[in-house]
Amino acid sequence: MPTTDTMRAVIARGYGGPEVLELVRVPIPVPGPGQILIRVQAATVNPVDLLTRSGALADAGLMTPRATTGIGWDVAGVVHAIGPGATSFALGQNVIGLRDLLDRALGTYAEYVVLDACAVAPAAGLTALEAATLPLNGLTALQSLDLLALAPGDTGLITGSAGAVGGFAVELATRRGLRVLAHAHPADEPFLRAAGAEWIIPRDTPDLAAAIRELVPGGAHGALDTAGLGMAAVAAVRTRGVYVTVAGGIVPTPLRGIRIHQQWISADGPALADLATIGLAPRIAATLPLHQAAEAHRRMDRGGLRGRVVLIP
Repeated sequence: MPTTDTMRAVIARGYGGPEVLELVRVPIPVPGPGQILIRVQAATVNPVDLLTRSGALADAGLMTPRATTGIGWDVAGVVHAIGPGATSFALGQNVIGLRDLLDRALGTYAEYVVLDACAVAPAAGLTALEAATLPLNGLTALQSLDLLALAPGDTGLITGSAGAVGGFAVELATRRGLRVLAHAHPADEPFLRAAGAEWIIPRDTPDLAAAIRELVPGGAHGALDTAGLGMAAVAAVRTRGVYVTVAGGIVPTPLRGIRIHQQWISADGPALADLATIGLAPRIAATLPLHQAAEAHRRMDRGGLRGRVVLIP
């Protein structure tokens, strides 16, 4: 067990800008049945953390308003203690995991975090920095592609394809034999070509649907909309195709028999274990110490990052 009874953690005190993030000292959590305690080596900053901190998720009814809220979903670290029944892991083992519970007192921006064992996977030789960017974004891409359910040889539009979710989605879609139409900034073409994209459609293209149909008569078989384009992406899909969005808010209308899905992430240790072994390209934009979490949020707020900021306790 830990040699001290307390740890450092970052919480949001109330809701607002990055200034509401506060570094506090709290008791180290204790793993219960089926849980493990992870000593955190890296925790990724994701857009959902900004929405949690700002109060947008509470306003949308996706979490109960709290006076203080834990921040952070992704974690990479070392198994430090094991609760009763969590027999799949060993003390000292390098692991990655996902906290998919929103309204909790502590998140992964901390020196230790407790997760259900079913939400954790072996790190499979990845460094902590590499591993930390994988759970939320990798599982979102994987589960979204499962919803698309396209067959090898089908064409798939991926918007925001140079982002953290989009980049993983391009790689995973290519591995499934899909022909990927990547919607991104032209400067990201080298990365996207290396990831397997067959076509690159510039992000500033005025009529996305027309551009897609020039490349693929009738439109794409499906679209994974990580950029939240909504109907602009739906219009690029052929009749009776499929569309998946990873953004919250209003879901597009299912015109022309198009099947519409909204992907909500869920922790999945076995799937995460598989993702850790296939050599996906790490998406690390920058690293900062834990006490600079507010600065990490400011950088995310400004946008333009390729990959994620990772906090190091």
